Amino acid sequence: MSKKWRLTDRTRTLLTLELAIVLPAAALMAFSIVNLKNIQRDKAVEAAIERDFTHVLKIAERKSWERANDLLTPVLREFPNAEGDPSRTKAKLEHILSEHPEFAYAVLYDKKSNLLLSRIQPGRDRDEVFCGRTQDEIKTAANWAAMEAPDMASHLRMIAEKEEQPVGFYGGWTLRENQRTYWNIAYFIPPDVPKDRVTLGVVAFDEDYLRETFLPAMMKDVLTSKSSVLKADENPPVMMIHAPKESTPWVASPNWDGEKAEMERTFAEVFPQLVLAIKYQGTTIADIGMKFLRFHYTVLAALCLVMVGGIWLTYRNVSREMNLARLKSDFVANVSHELRTPLALIRLYAETLELGRLTAKEKYQEYFRIIREESERLTALINNILDFSRIEAGRKEYEFKETNLADLVRSTLDSYRFQIEQNGFAFEENISSDVPPVAVDREAIARSLLNLVNNALKYSKDQKYIGVSLYRANSRVNLEVRDHGIGIAPNEQEKIFEKFYRCGDPLVHNIKGSGLGLSLVRHIARAHGGDVLVESTPEKGSKFTIALPLDPALRSVEVAA
Repeated sequence: MSKKWRLTDRTRTLLTLELAIVLPAAALMAFSIVNLKNIQRDKAVEAAIERDFTHVLKIAERKSWERANDLLTPVLREFPNAEGDPSRTKAKLEHILSEHPEFAYAVLYDKKSNLLLSRIQPGRDRDEVFCGRTQDEIKTAANWAAMEAPDMASHLRMIAEKEEQPVGFYGGWTLRENQRTYWNIAYFIPPDVPKDRVTLGVVAFDEDYLRETFLPAMMKDVLTSKSSVLKADENPPVMMIHAPKESTPWVASPNWDGEKAEMERTFAEVFPQLVLAIKYQGTTIADIGMKFLRFHYTVLAALCLVMVGGIWLTYRNVSREMNLARLKSDFVANVSHELRTPLALIRLYAETLELGRLTAKEKYQEYFRIIREESERLTALINNILDFSRIEAGRKEYEFKETNLADLVRSTLDSYRFQIEQNGFAFEENISSDVPPVAVDREAIARSLLNLVNNALKYSKDQKYIGVSLYRANSRVNLEVRDHGIGIAPNEQEKIFEKFYRCGDPLVHNIKGSGLGLSLVRHIARAHGGDVLVESTPEKGSKFTIALPLDPALRSVEVAA
């Protein structure tokens, strides 16, 4: 018939404590997992980075516009109109270009007089490639000027009415000798031109200057700015500029890794047909998002481990306390039995003596001896309990005196020798003659020795042997008690010194005891600055050694229970 399961107080307590930990932790974990899944689903991390990148690209475009206008401002003030002598106008155009080498050529167009004057950068008039490219661009400008100049002039005057810099930009890509080149012009109305007259000034940015100086400086300025977007990450972004529908960089910031850009933005005003691109070096926004998720999942895993550890610690501590409570309950039962048995014997033999029913003198002696032995047994048990009570309360004190340990051991064993021999034990005593006097508490050491001898008496089977040795070992004095008893398993050799603990051997449980003896022996030994050691083999016996230091400086009177 199967045993019916019952919800005990111990189980109920454990479940309550574990639920008190698990429920809040599980709720926190569930909330975190749901939150992280929402982040993953909505791509919140990636979206935030994309917004930041968009902001950086806008800043880059704005800085390009500002730098271009700074270059054009002095040109606008100095540019000639169509009212002067053409030769002087050309000379003035050449002077402007010589002062501003960032421009490739300059053009003046007037619709009323059908005037179109142009000049190329004086410093590069011997560069055949430059001159050929520039002349082609000037011819192209002459072709569209007649048709588009009125609309362009009207657009510029509308900009001026808004109190903005009246400059327009136009640019694009040209295929020349199987190589694409970029051209860009700025057009404006020269100073002192009547509102009803269509006159345009045009300057063209030098392609080499844009590619090698202007745009790299702009990107460096943006990437080294104090923007939190750029400084918050250990891996700062990199930028590049390319033609539409192409991924090959035309201009790139240092450390560009050649991978695909994350965010792009086409120049809206200053440099048409150029695309700004930005990314993190060596990684992607998706990788950053996954890194973010991995970090938080790692934190969740750590929380899980902490929670499991908390549950384990709770279970361990509660189990220990409840086990201690059970041991205390067993202790009360065992002590009650230990007290009841000698008291019953003393009462029985005392009543027999009182009634005068004995006739033989030997019987009187035997009854007196039994009463004395049981009284001594009661005294030893009560002394153990009192010592334990003082230790638990932190009030145990020892009286150390210079003592001849050899005499103390002999006198203690002599008082117990009769009981040893009456129980049929072979007894061996080895006390060295070179043991010096040691400062000890006589009563405590005697009680420790009797506890060890008493254990040897109780936990021996057929091979009844007890050996006691006292000898000097370097800076210590060793007091040994050996037996050929049931022995102690290796995994229990440390536990036997815990209060109330009793080994799992059936013989131990059949013999009543308090479970305090060895705990007291260890406390006494450590209070003397020493310790108690055990060597044991199951079914072959045990050896307990109380090691006491000769130097009083090693002694600690107060030892935690």
